[in-house]
Amino acid sequence: MMKLAVLAALAGSAAAFAPAQTGRVSTAVSETKADLEVLAKKLNPVVGFYDPLNLAEAEFWGTSNEATIGFLRHSEIKHGRIAMFAFVGYIVHANGIKFPWAMQMDGTPFPDANGNPPALWDTVSDDAKWQIFGLIAFLEFWSELSTPNHKHYMAGGKPGDFPDFISGPEGIPHPVPFNLYDPFKLSKNMSEEKKESRLRAELNNGRAAMLGIFGFLSEQSAEGSVPLLKGVVPHYDGE
Repeated sequence: MMKLAVLAALAGSAAAFAPAQTGRVSTAVSETKADLEVLAKKLNPVVGFYDPLNLAEAEFWGTSNEATIGFLRHSEIKHGRIAMFAFVGYIVHANGIKFPWAMQMDGTPFPDANGNPPALWDTVSDDAKWQIFGLIAFLEFWSELSTPNHKHYMAGGKPGDFPDFISGPEGIPHPVPFNLYDPFKLSKNMSEEKKESRLRAELNNGRAAMLGIFGFLSEQSAEGSVPLLKGVVPHYDGE
């Protein structure tokens, strides 16, 4: 279970460190509950706006309501991306697909847990796990910093925005050829309407993936909890 979340989290975030200039400049965005209601109708006209805990009216940690909404929006987008990676990763490992080369320098191959994805994490060495955790920590650190060219998502920045990596004295001390978001610049000439449409699709897919990956893991840990998956996924009693 941890492996799925860890591998998926690599898509979680990457923002500005302390750059002098970035390739994309953030536009200030402050959303309100009314904006969420409009977005909810576009995402799912049947369900619409659903907020039983009234989180859209909250003010976390003494901040403003707009800052709280920015936090909630960014959290949903990030967790949706993580879940999509996890769901796809689960399917890949459940079918025994893995890289043909060695996983470690000593020649240790990528593990095979007989179609039980969460069990793979138990077979990964501590050194490999720390490498994964280290990369995640860096991406989280990078994403949480705010600069004049990239506003934090709780301070008027765009939720879910994935800024470019910056090299140089005030950034990463070596060249970074690809950015985590759109490394091949395929969306460079995409219209704002198309980008908005794709973001809505990403939100819906992320929500579906969150339900999907938790369905897999719930059935593996508590057999019968997801009747449709009974007998489809193997039991898992690890950590």
